[in-house]
Amino acid sequence: MPNTVLLLSQIAVILLAGQFMGRLLGRIGQPRVMGEMLAGIMLGPSLLGWVAPSASAALFPASSLGFVNVLSQIGLVFFMFLVGLELDLRLLRGQGRVAVMTSHASIIAPFFMGSLLALLLYPRLSDDSVSFTAFALFMGAAMSVTAFPVLARMLTEWGITKTRLGAVAIASAAVDDVTAWCILAVVIVIARSSEVHSSIAFMLGGTALYAVVMLTLVRWALRRLEGALRRHGGLSQDMVAIVVFVVVLSAWTTERLGVHAVFGAFMAGVVMPRDERLARPLLERFHDLMVILFLPLFFAFTGLRTSIGLISGDLWAVFVLIMLVAVAGKMLGSAVAARSGGLSWREALAIGSLMNTRGLMELVVLNVGLDIGVISPALFAMMVLMALVTTFMTQPVFSRIYRGGHPQRSAAGVRATVAAS
Repeated sequence: MPNTVLLLSQIAVILLAGQFMGRLLGRIGQPRVMGEMLAGIMLGPSLLGWVAPSASAALFPASSLGFVNVLSQIGLVFFMFLVGLELDLRLLRGQGRVAVMTSHASIIAPFFMGSLLALLLYPRLSDDSVSFTAFALFMGAAMSVTAFPVLARMLTEWGITKTRLGAVAIASAAVDDVTAWCILAVVIVIARSSEVHSSIAFMLGGTALYAVVMLTLVRWALRRLEGALRRHGGLSQDMVAIVVFVVVLSAWTTERLGVHAVFGAFMAGVVMPRDERLARPLLERFHDLMVILFLPLFFAFTGLRTSIGLISGDLWAVFVLIMLVAVAGKMLGSAVAARSGGLSWREALAIGSLMNTRGLMELVVLNVGLDIGVISPALFAMMVLMALVTTFMTQPVFSRIYRGGHPQRSAAGVRATVAAS
């Protein structure tokens, strides 16, 4: 049985720290999610465990973190369902080519550069127990990740999810991370098994079948909810139960396929009917609880597994090189592809700045790499710091591109640009 008092104490501390840091960073124009991310890092070994190790061990003993993890994953799944529910697919008409080009370029460029960087890092930050192939593929995959949930929260807070730019960014990030997770699955297969072809065939074939079923049979079945809405005059508890079941089953399916549960949840939101009598009440019932309670738990759990104190001496020079590769590969690769797809340079650079957001989805990938022994703790710490810095960069770079220096004014500029076009 979990220690209920301890779990409630952990939740209270996490929420207080997240609220405080969210408000603090909001004063300098950063989204609240950035403050919650930093709060998670501060509660872990990087700050609290360093300053007050006894207090850290008492409040967050390793044996208790599994319960925080379960709650955080539930919150992440349902938040991504809300993101899919809010996504207006009509904004993607005529933008599909741009989204595909941008997403693939934002994977290929950083993947190639990360794999080249592995030539330099492997002799120093790995050992013979790890094959160079697995190490290089992992570095490429880690450089390719975009923080889909963090980016979604930023766009939601800035109020631009329903603009063309927001829709293309969300679609690009979704395609991006599905591909990146597939690459990561290949890395895991190479690191753990010799049966590569059958494992990859199952993953890719199963994902394709899942997508077809969701976009056809499940979407058709969910349209019956519109008739139930008319009969009951609104959203009933039975309808909410059906929606929750679909979200959980969809997330379970993609998790079993090796992609990630968040994409199943996102797909469940995408295929939901867009009847305002269904979508709006669902958003109202789930949104505040997800944002205020569950997502901070997700950020905190990941931060509790992260230690930045391992970076010392000339490893800071290595970190600078990692930063250069990460920004050049992700931001510039995305921007050039978006420009080639027909967007203006201003829009293309804005897309590039958004795709450079890595957040804690990057930390999830890094934790996988650490767990399977592909990367060392020191490299793990440097990559964690890179994820935080690139996420912190997003708001100031995006605001400078769109002028105004504040997310709300930047969002207004985006809407004006979209309206003019």
